[in-house]
Amino acid sequence: MRVLFDVSHPAHVHLFKHAADGLRESGHDVHVASREKDVTTDLLDAAGVAHTPLTGVTEGRGGLVREWVAREARLLRLARRFDPDVVVSRLNPAAAHVSRLLGVPNVVFHDTENAGLLERVTTPFASVVCTPSRYGRDLGAHQRRYEGFHELAYLHPARFDPDPESLRESGVDPDEPYAVLRFVAMGAHHDTGHESLTPEGKRDLVERLEGAGLTVYVSSEGPLPADLDDRRLPVPPEDLHQLLAHADLYAGDSGTTAAEAAVLGTPTVRLNPFDGEMGVFHELHEYGLVTTVRDDDEFVETAVDLAADPDAGDRWRARRRDMLAEKVDVTAYMLDTVQEVGAA
Repeated sequence: MRVLFDVSHPAHVHLFKHAADGLRESGHDVHVASREKDVTTDLLDAAGVAHTPLTGVTEGRGGLVREWVAREARLLRLARRFDPDVVVSRLNPAAAHVSRLLGVPNVVFHDTENAGLLERVTTPFASVVCTPSRYGRDLGAHQRRYEGFHELAYLHPARFDPDPESLRESGVDPDEPYAVLRFVAMGAHHDTGHESLTPEGKRDLVERLEGAGLTVYVSSEGPLPADLDDRRLPVPPEDLHQLLAHADLYAGDSGTTAAEAAVLGTPTVRLNPFDGEMGVFHELHEYGLVTTVRDDDEFVETAVDLAADPDAGDRWRARRRDMLAEKVDVTAYMLDTVQEVGAA
């Protein structure tokens, strides 16, 4: 079987990398269509995954439209050469449209209820749309629900082993208290009209966490205040999850990183400026693995209070055990689904 993955974001690399490896180990031919977005291609290179970059990020809504038009044309050419039996993607319209044009099934993994237009121009063309069980929308007969989160495709205990030595090699002492902060650029299709924490808010949060005795490491898609730039992550992109797994606190406005920290059992505070909530976070809230706030000042206060709580780590680890007892290894589910659809 020949399987083509369309990967346009760093999170997609993590989501699909173990499935791609599993398919190769089973004797299938696998190729990845990639995108120059943040560290997407760096992660693919670090994982030793062969890939073909098709497009890169362009500024503004108009630039995004132009990029996706170009991506459709280039993906069509690549797919004709590779001749896949199945195309696997997140919510990528190019993958769905090219698959339909070529008469090839497209398996989509989707977990974001506020995807809006992107969902409307993608899911009608997909053969199968796989969503977490608590996904809040009915997408029709081709929707399949599973007990899990995207993050459990790569952070389930069957797929991820904490490795403190990898942190020590980057100068991080995993035995000393530290916090990881993550701020996104709010430039994605579902971020329009929303802002990240202000520079003053970021500075206040860092200063108060350091005052509480934590080392602070910051990941930011946009520029940081000059006096915070030396707090940027000391680890390579492929070791971010090791940094999260050993952290005493995660705080930030990235939903993906919040979910990752949560399923790793790291005390997590998430700033969410959006109205409404995704089903994944409803469930993570019920497990007690994420605290979400919408006000900047409350976010800072909540993060500082959680960092000062000596029992927080034990509580989160116990809650993680409860969650894992009810969830599946999402990569195993993915492999079963892709092989079933590709062989049909």
